[in-house]
Amino acid sequence: MAPTNLELVTLGHRIRHERVSRGWTLDELGAQVGVAGSQLSLIENGKREPKLSLLQAIAHATGLEVTDLLAAEPPNRRAALEIELERAQASPVFRSLGIPPVKVTKGMPDETIESILGLHRELDRREREAIATPEEARRANTELRLRMRERDNYLPEIEKLAEKQLAAAGHVSGALTHRTVSIMAERLGFELLYVNDLPRSARSVTDLENGRIYLPPASIPGGHGLRSMALQAMAHRLLGHQRPTSYADFLQQRLEINYFAACCLIPETNGVAFLQQAKKDRNLAVEDFRDAFGVTHEAAAMRMTNLMTQHLGIRLHFLRVDGSGAISRVYENDDLPLPMDVTGAVDGQIACRKWSARAAFSEQNRTTEHYQYTDTPAGTFWCATQTGTTADGEFSISVGVPFDDARWFRGRETTKRAISSCPDEACCRRAPSELTSRWEGKAWPSARVHMQMFTPLPRGNFPGVDDSEVYAFLDRHA
Repeated sequence: MAPTNLELVTLGHRIRHERVSRGWTLDELGAQVGVAGSQLSLIENGKREPKLSLLQAIAHATGLEVTDLLAAEPPNRRAALEIELERAQASPVFRSLGIPPVKVTKGMPDETIESILGLHRELDRREREAIATPEEARRANTELRLRMRERDNYLPEIEKLAEKQLAAAGHVSGALTHRTVSIMAERLGFELLYVNDLPRSARSVTDLENGRIYLPPASIPGGHGLRSMALQAMAHRLLGHQRPTSYADFLQQRLEINYFAACCLIPETNGVAFLQQAKKDRNLAVEDFRDAFGVTHEAAAMRMTNLMTQHLGIRLHFLRVDGSGAISRVYENDDLPLPMDVTGAVDGQIACRKWSARAAFSEQNRTTEHYQYTDTPAGTFWCATQTGTTADGEFSISVGVPFDDARWFRGRETTKRAISSCPDEACCRRAPSELTSRWEGKAWPSARVHMQMFTPLPRGNFPGVDDSEVYAFLDRHA
């Protein structure tokens, strides 16, 4: 494989370092290796890739091995500064300024290069900060949702990793116990600790130096939350994550650690076996899947989106909708006509009032799932919806499929049916003409703007986490 531009630059610096340290000119070294000094100059400046025979000749002349010349590390601090500056001046951020790059000369002090590099680093930091706007976050989230849709929300590499970790910890079947989660952490060299003073913006903190994972005590004595947070913290290590370089990178990492936790709580082998038997019995139900593995209704519903298309051939959709009708979490690969803004984002959009995800809020009995067929411009869909309440208000969790696949699910016999013509505003967003004429000009509603419009993304290496608070926390527990 041919060396990259950066490797050529490093190679050139190493050759120049060896030449200069011996007091040779370009022509003098060129005479020893059989090429013109001008050719060596191009190689030293990273502009030309040398042939292997020439590298061998240079290595012989300088008393080195070829592998020494090809080492990835710069030969000295000055070379490292020059290489970093060349990389910075080749970046899209710098090139977009339309100004000529600084040419480094022999007489330029190291302090000058360091000062210029400092400006580049600040320019890069500000560019990254500017990217992390609510609009850009929504675009990144949309792109990630579409990528996962193409993959049917299935990541086989993480599935295999989770099964391997579970097997090593001795987990065979049933709900994943807290003891097994602790064993998994111990095998990675971590101890799980519960403390009262976690940073407000952090779900957990991993102390890499001392091998500790700090979790909030509210999770004790148990439940899905404790296991999930511990598994997510371990996933960062297992998946080799580094500090996110962008909000899109942060979202990708968040998706991967959530996926790993879900794979551990509902392992692929056992989860697929359960779903296949339920399909055979024509008795698929989120609530049964939930109870069999001891997870939340939302976790079971989302896990079905990972497994059912891949292993059962069923395309489906998932919705979490709050009491105001806003969609807070979504997945679909069955062509459900989702509401979208101009960027293609679904999160924060208002679900149709006719859909089961909102109709379920009016049900008297909310202890069981609400079943409904809905006719839409894209066809008829069947949905099962469960409602719940948190400190932030009501929410609903829905899993649905196209009409033909409803035959595999419990609740398919429901007679409840609705007709939705959304995105046509006349469906549920525009008042009837008689009401409009009665109140037009006589009422002034003060609109509630979606929180997403006013929530700036926090600064720092991890969006949403105050680094200084985390460092202060680790100092207290070191």
